[in-house]
Amino acid sequence: MHKPVIRAERVSKRFRIRTAQGGSGTLRDTLCAAAAAPFRRRSRGRHQAPGSEAIWALRGVSFAVEPGEVIGVVGSNGSGKSTLLKILSRITPPTEGRVVVTGRVASLLEVGTGFHQELTGRENLYLNGAILGMRQREIRSKEDAIVAFAEVERFIDTPVKRYSSGMYLRLAFAVAAHLDPDILLVDEVLAVGDAAFQSKCLGKMDEVAHEGRTVLFVSHNMGAVRSLCKRAVWLDRGEVRQQGGSARVVSDYLASYGAHDSAGVGSVFAQDGNAFLAESEDLGLCGLRLLGPNGRVRAVFEPHEAIHVEIYYQAKRPLHGARLNLWLTTSEGELAFLATDQAARGELTPAGPGRSLCVIPGGLLNRRRYVIGIDGDIPPTRELLPRREYLCFTVAGAGNHGSVISEDWPGVVCPAATWSVDQMPAANAPGGPER
Repeated sequence: MHKPVIRAERVSKRFRIRTAQGGSGTLRDTLCAAAAAPFRRRSRGRHQAPGSEAIWALRGVSFAVEPGEVIGVVGSNGSGKSTLLKILSRITPPTEGRVVVTGRVASLLEVGTGFHQELTGRENLYLNGAILGMRQREIRSKEDAIVAFAEVERFIDTPVKRYSSGMYLRLAFAVAAHLDPDILLVDEVLAVGDAAFQSKCLGKMDEVAHEGRTVLFVSHNMGAVRSLCKRAVWLDRGEVRQQGGSARVVSDYLASYGAHDSAGVGSVFAQDGNAFLAESEDLGLCGLRLLGPNGRVRAVFEPHEAIHVEIYYQAKRPLHGARLNLWLTTSEGELAFLATDQAARGELTPAGPGRSLCVIPGGLLNRRRYVIGIDGDIPPTRELLPRREYLCFTVAGAGNHGSVISEDWPGVVCPAATWSVDQMPAANAPGGPER
């Protein structure tokens, strides 16, 4: 058995949030705060200082990663995924517990991490390689492949402060993936790229994994986690809720939010003071609802019932050629279909709030559990919203279309096809005796 290249043992991370107290920041307030500072420091070990709140981003997280494994890390926003990767990257230390990492680590945690704004793309390439411990000769041998992968040949000698977020990301990922790290840590930052580049990145990570290197992949794209990772770790409010085979972990994770059959939940909207579930500088996704034929919010449908999917959004400015796309997959990650509102929306999306409605006709879907993912773009290359899964629902019932008994039926769709059966004289049957 191989020795783990990553081992986390009861890792916890605490952050202290300081809240502003009353007052307007006058000279008097400043002098009072300075006078009280020694007493606050003296009592800090005995009780929490006024105006501060301690939160645990991680609590008792333990897992091990073998050499060459590709591990997915899933969980809702605020579950501690990014904090875990920052601890593994040695950007921040754990408050409790310990992490043992063996080998050279390359991290892609945020757009621009490790890049110097005033340096050119080429200079940052060599800087990142040096930080990873590579010799100049090694970096030079991979320079052409990195630049070609990032598709920034024309701008490689331009300071990166002038790059768009997409260009920044392409170069950062290309450097991290091509400089032969033993361990590659990738956060949801890949969502910044367009669909073509995301596919390219996933292919590169698969290639890195087949070369025997280790990959830790944080993503909200459950299809990518299922296809790329054999194992997954599910973080929930800073704790490991489940770890094991990626298909099982992802299925249980998706079943835990958005839609619970017993509760009949069929909607999701931004919470905790957030305006959007996801957003960019152009567009924000406010929420989604699933409605049955009677107009009520539901999460369980009969096979013959139409499913109305309402998507609420806010355009921050007029958008030309924008569209929202609905990805319907099974809970196992199999794509049922992709639908877009482009034809109904028209060329111009005006600024302000809006609603897009997709009607999935009755008599189409088979009995099983489904996941709705949403993204937005201006084809062919500009992304407005990254693809993420937001809602689950179930098609249930006592049978399938055309079947008089309750039985499982293979396939994602089970359309209510029209049949007729007629008795024919043997003489009229194809191949029968001629008159």
